[in-house]
Amino acid sequence: MAREIPAPVIHSWEDAEWDDPLSGLNAEQKANLALIEKAKSSGTKRKKIVRGEAGFFMNRSVMAPSFRVPVHSHDHDELLVVITGGCDFDDAGPMGPGDSVTIHAGTEYGFTCGPDGMDFLTIRRGEASVDLTGAS
Repeated sequence: MAREIPAPVIHSWEDAEWDDPLSGLNAEQKANLALIEKAKSSGTKRKKIVRGEAGFFMNRSVMAPSFRVPVHSHDHDELLVVITGGCDFDDAGPMGPGDSVTIHAGTEYGFTCGPDGMDFLTIRRGEASVDLTGAS
């Protein structure tokens, strides 16, 4: 018997809701509310656009100028793609529009957004959790 293949699904940026910054954090990680409040007050926000369809998860994040994402790690490999703006990636250098970086699960990394902030996609093959133990 042939496998039924689902039809393509369009995921509209405009239709997605802005995400709760506490989603994806476990109870222990939620203890770091100062970082979450700093992100919210700077205007940093995220939309979960693709939520597992065809095995993909994709977030679109918008971060303020000079916003610092502290050292952290995820439990899934990821691909970051810069749409506009850019950042200085710790130990890797600058990224600008159209640049991308692949990051293996468990890698600790951080970055600082540039003077124009950064709008970017994060693509994974699973719903990743975040480990902020490297955050300072």
